[in-house]
Amino acid sequence: MLNVDPAPASQMNLKKLKQAEKTFFNVYPEGFADPAMEQIGKRHKVDQMTTLCQEAFKKTRFTKFRTASDDMVKMVGRSSMVSMFEKPKFRDFVAGLDDKDRRKLTNSLKAFLHGTQQKGFEDMVELLAREKLAKWSIVTIIPNYFHPLQEVFVKPTTAKGVIKYFELEGLEYKPRPSWAFYEEYRRQILHMRSKVDSRLAPNNAAFCGFLMMTMKQPD
Repeated sequence: MLNVDPAPASQMNLKKLKQAEKTFFNVYPEGFADPAMEQIGKRHKVDQMTTLCQEAFKKTRFTKFRTASDDMVKMVGRSSMVSMFEKPKFRDFVAGLDDKDRRKLTNSLKAFLHGTQQKGFEDMVELLAREKLAKWSIVTIIPNYFHPLQEVFVKPTTAKGVIKYFELEGLEYKPRPSWAFYEEYRRQILHMRSKVDSRLAPNNAAFCGFLMMTMKQPD
């Protein structure tokens, strides 16, 4: 299990977070178990995608790198959280890779999920950047499904909004993915999640959805 050092309380506006919690429960008394939220959740199929990813990207499955790379395309393509514009670009990118680069791509994901995370992250960004595909959504979506309580999906609009609205310190969003930002953003998101009712955070994707929804509400 991922060990994340707790972020100091001064690194976020706890008052705003607790107000967001109150606001959300006023509308959805049962949190993400509320019938209205369950209907929204069905569109994203996080549990189903988690099951598929955890099977497809078990450590032993990476011996067949072409299958693993094809599965990466399938998971990105099926995700409701990845832009419709990015899906075909990623599909075509992988289709055009030779075996050496396909192996590099799958090895980067294997390292992120099962080995040295920073190396895996940075190797993937380097490879994707060749075709201007080093996008936060593509880099973080599969880890988010594979470890739904440990990793975070970085959606640019949500990340920028959360940083600004909840006054997170030490974070400057940039379009090109970087390990330094991801590691610190993840640490602070997990710390924020620890401060709210568990019904608001069945997984990190749902918790970030809660943050996004409450940012739209008046203070």
